[in-house]
Amino acid sequence: MAPEAAPLFPSLLLLLLSLLPQGGLPSWLLRKPNIHLRTSDPDFLAAVDSWFKVLLPKIYPFLYHNGGNIISIQVENEYGSYKACDFHYMRHLAGLFRALLGDKILLFTTDGPEGLKCGSLHGLYTTVDFGPADNMTRIFTLLRKYEPRGPLVNSEYYTGWLDYWGQNHSTRSVLAVTKGLENMLNLGASVNMYMFHGGTNFGYWNGADEKGRFLPITTSYDYDAPISEAGDPTPKLFALRNVISKFQEVPLGPLPPPSPKMTLGPLTLYLDGELLAFLDFLCPEGPIHSVLPLSFEAVRQDHGFVLYRTYLTHTIFEPTPLWVPDNGVHDRAYVMVDGVFQGVLERNMKHQLFLVGEMGARLDILLENMGRLSFGSNSSDFKGLLQPPVLGQVMLTQWMMFPLKVDNLVKWWFPLHLLKSTKPQTPSGPTFYSTTFPIAGPLGDTFLYLPGWTKGQVWINGFNLGRYWTKQGPQETLYVPRPLLLPRGAINKITLLELENVPPEPQIQFLDWPILNSTVHRTYIYSLSAEAQSASEPMQLSGH
Repeated sequence: MAPEAAPLFPSLLLLLLSLLPQGGLPSWLLRKPNIHLRTSDPDFLAAVDSWFKVLLPKIYPFLYHNGGNIISIQVENEYGSYKACDFHYMRHLAGLFRALLGDKILLFTTDGPEGLKCGSLHGLYTTVDFGPADNMTRIFTLLRKYEPRGPLVNSEYYTGWLDYWGQNHSTRSVLAVTKGLENMLNLGASVNMYMFHGGTNFGYWNGADEKGRFLPITTSYDYDAPISEAGDPTPKLFALRNVISKFQEVPLGPLPPPSPKMTLGPLTLYLDGELLAFLDFLCPEGPIHSVLPLSFEAVRQDHGFVLYRTYLTHTIFEPTPLWVPDNGVHDRAYVMVDGVFQGVLERNMKHQLFLVGEMGARLDILLENMGRLSFGSNSSDFKGLLQPPVLGQVMLTQWMMFPLKVDNLVKWWFPLHLLKSTKPQTPSGPTFYSTTFPIAGPLGDTFLYLPGWTKGQVWINGFNLGRYWTKQGPQETLYVPRPLLLPRGAINKITLLELENVPPEPQIQFLDWPILNSTVHRTYIYSLSAEAQSASEPMQLSGH
């Protein structure tokens, strides 16, 4: 092992309390389709310069040497794991930070051990990130090759891990996490815990990874962190506190108790109508016309949904495959013919739908952006139909694109069913449901449980809680913070956009504990990979 080094400050522990750790770069960058992200591409550098010339001057008064509490600032993040390895870009960033913040502030980089070669830069302090299962001695020895002097710093010590839809809830044992922390502190290393406080990817703000296939991250970012998604202390927190107390004093007195939790229901939801019935309200500006389908970025839709519409040019008598070449569905497509739901096409899934229809039949494809890539080798994550769909051997053209403002519609307080709509006999496909309810007792945090529902988006009092995918898992409940609920005497409203299939009894419940690790189920017309099927296990409840 390399010689020990004094920590940056005695027994320094940096505690990260991030609520939105995933999400990727802003989509408007991709309005220039040939842009090369995270490189010295002039278009990208112009956007970077514009942003930091506003942000960094706001930070400057709060730097440590100016009397503030910012002791160091990170330049880029795990850049060594990105494909570009562009040192001109890194030098540009370093120069920009120095010009705007001065020479006194400590600037640093963070990379996994495999990314130190391309992620580190002379003049920026090099740190590394790893978890309790990794070989600390090997990694810190490798770090010394890039940062031979100064403190050893683990800038992301993983107390847990994120979850992907269709896989098990990630956990890290208390023993492993505390043992790893104690070993690093015994070495005199500095540690930043990621995550220290679990969070929530409300709305559309989850990110995604690509590891052989597209892996969108769940709405919950509980992360098995020492402080839970709901802000409650866990046994892991108390165990870590005990370890820290061996190296420095910890504050006296008890920690705040868990927040009050409440239960409610079951509540029955009522059909408002199919999504297609509200198209005039969802896209009041009308459609964008193009011979070939346009991406979300081209029609300036940053997140959520775009409806693609065309009409069949000839009658299809026999079931004929509908498919999109070159993995051109980004990320999930819900297909309807004359308003009747046909099924789903999905990114990285090699399956087809078989359609029939008369000449002139309306083909609607609702595209869902499931979250942007936020790590790894490809951040140019365009969304929508990236290639023209093919029906049999015929390329479909003459498209209308409707960028949907779903959140704006849901925020209208009056029930959706008062708008002009048609109610399907057998609700399936993208459909709105809602109900109102009072809360008689005291308010508390709660967890929305959607038994039997398939996949969709949910709003409470107009606030977008996020995505649910009950039939896929592992997350089965959505965290509902107390401030989103209205107290006794007021009426609360919940709205669901169910994208596939509604349960026979369209009910929901509010629980006082979360379900974050549940069995993987099959979804409607959706084929699970062998990997996902083998990952299923009996339900475990994670909560208080």
